[in-house]
Amino acid sequence: MKHIPRKRFGQHFLSDVGIVDAIVNAIAPRPGQAMVEIGPGLAALTQPLVERLGHLTVIELDRDLAARLRLHAQLTVIESDVLKVDFADLARSMTTANGAGAGSEPATKKLRVVGNLPYNISTPILFHLLNYVDAIEDQHFMLQKEVVDRMVARPATSDYGRLSVMLQWRYAMEYVLLVPPQSFKPPPRVNSAVVRMVPLTSPAVLEVSLLSEIVHVAFSQRRKLMRHTLGRWLQEKDYAGEFDVQRRAEEVPVAEYLVLAEAIMKMSR
Repeated sequence: MKHIPRKRFGQHFLSDVGIVDAIVNAIAPRPGQAMVEIGPGLAALTQPLVERLGHLTVIELDRDLAARLRLHAQLTVIESDVLKVDFADLARSMTTANGAGAGSEPATKKLRVVGNLPYNISTPILFHLLNYVDAIEDQHFMLQKEVVDRMVARPATSDYGRLSVMLQWRYAMEYVLLVPPQSFKPPPRVNSAVVRMVPLTSPAVLEVSLLSEIVHVAFSQRRKLMRHTLGRWLQEKDYAGEFDVQRRAEEVPVAEYLVLAEAIMKMSR
């Protein structure tokens, strides 16, 4: 029975075989790796991935699609909202499922996470995964191109903002591939792109909520100098350290936001 794409799930199914091949080659899956696909849909990426991996875990919210996917012997299907999935638990369970010798305790495998993320909740998914970055080897996602542009943006550009800072704190990111609307059924109204996200080996140790608050305040009025926003916030925190607020938020490199967050954390100890 033909599946009708559901608008409430933001469903746009990848159908261009050439684009599928390019994405799979960029991901470069290898047999035995612990890989999770978010939103497999009609399995355009799923099938070539599982052929290389041998087994694949997929997360699918649409119950009709989940039922179809369960018919595939090489798939483990998690029927759930991805925002409710604990990826650290998932990594542990996938390690146990892959097994080890009797009496041995295998090191938890890190997950490779892939997916064509729904446009309507792509940013919440990225922030959700940020909580589990220590359990992840890498991520390859297809998203709306303007979101990818923001993710990889450099300072002093119009795309640079809160998403840029929060993600670049924990990941090295690379723009991989442009995917035009005609590559999907039904075609979206915007271009898509594929991004590679590799967790940094030695990121600054920060409280996510604190860094998030700092950049939220800083970019709340991005056309104004930060003395009107972050400057007042720092005064309320009695921060007496050095930080130039005579700049716009987009002019501040990621590293400076991280140093500021570290300094404020030390104040509160």
